[in-house]
Amino acid sequence: MTGPAGAPTGPRPAVFLDRDGTLVEERHYPVREQDLVPVPGAAGALRRLHQAGYLVLLLTNQSAVARGMLDEERLGALHADLLGRLASDGGVIDDVFYCPHHPEGTALAYAFPCDCRKPAPGLLHRAMARHDIDLSRSAFIGDSPRDLFPGVEGAGARILVRSGHPLEDVSAADQVAPDFPAAVDWLLAQSRTPPDTPATSAQGT
Repeated sequence: MTGPAGAPTGPRPAVFLDRDGTLVEERHYPVREQDLVPVPGAAGALRRLHQAGYLVLLLTNQSAVARGMLDEERLGALHADLLGRLASDGGVIDDVFYCPHHPEGTALAYAFPCDCRKPAPGLLHRAMARHDIDLSRSAFIGDSPRDLFPGVEGAGARILVRSGHPLEDVSAADQVAPDFPAAVDWLLAQSRTPPDTPATSAQGT
């Protein structure tokens, strides 16, 4: 459904996207702008998602805050720089949600168990409270099973990528793709499948 100016109204599908190893290259606790390097084709993949009507929401564990390696203000600056670079190439991220906590952190204000460190659903709940989302038509993309929120029911496609941490368990995934752009290609191909044609998913490369 669209509004009078053609803008979508009502709940929209979303892509809940991991950051490190998925949207950007895997680095060990990136704390500088130059450490956040988008994977090849990331901006184009983001652009295709928006053209297909998806919200794109970044959900990321950032325990470097709890470990005292950077503060939330600095993390916000890193994300602003990353989003600006992606936008300059036509790729838009609609919102960013992060967990700064870790039970073994050294910054005491963040060193405790929480409900927002993935795979706990706190970030997902926060995103859904802020945006009008149709979860059943949404997708999760990440390089770890925890990015797929396996305990959340009623969700749409779950896609793992091989561009980050080595994948040892892919049982929670509907599809395994080489990288983020390939995951988007698969997702958009499924959304074009006629309603009476069952979608197929192939585990592996």
